[in-house]
Amino acid sequence: MKKTILLSTLFLGFLTFAQQNTPALGGDRDVHGCKGSAGYTYSQIRNNCVKVFEQKIKLKEVNLDKSYHTMTAVIFSKDMKRAEIFIPDGAAKSIILEKEGKDKIWKSGSYIKDSYVLIPYKKKGYQIKKNDVIIYQ
Repeated sequence: MKKTILLSTLFLGFLTFAQQNTPALGGDRDVHGCKGSAGYTYSQIRNNCVKVFEQKIKLKEVNLDKSYHTMTAVIFSKDMKRAEIFIPDGAAKSIILEKEGKDKIWKSGSYIKDSYVLIPYKKKGYQIKKNDVIIYQ
């Protein structure tokens, strides 16, 4: 009888411990309050949570070596001087590109180890290059 009580107590204690360490569904908010499990990512340009896959400008990964291809999105500032691309690079979930002069070319700053460039492609599309290699279009 003592063994049964002891085993039951251990089992209940284990369940209680396991429940305390399991995050609640939807309880994965980042520092900006965006729920990753619901598909939200923080946009620096919009200063709000967005769903990348619902943005107007979406680009597909070009790498043909993979069996799957990821997508990214581009969000422009209202004045079109900045563009935000959602490519994880280190700790960043998105990268801000700045427009250079009057050309329609946006480039990453020197704070990022790799060089990213956003350029127009065909009539209404865009390409993203990383270190002069096209990675999305």
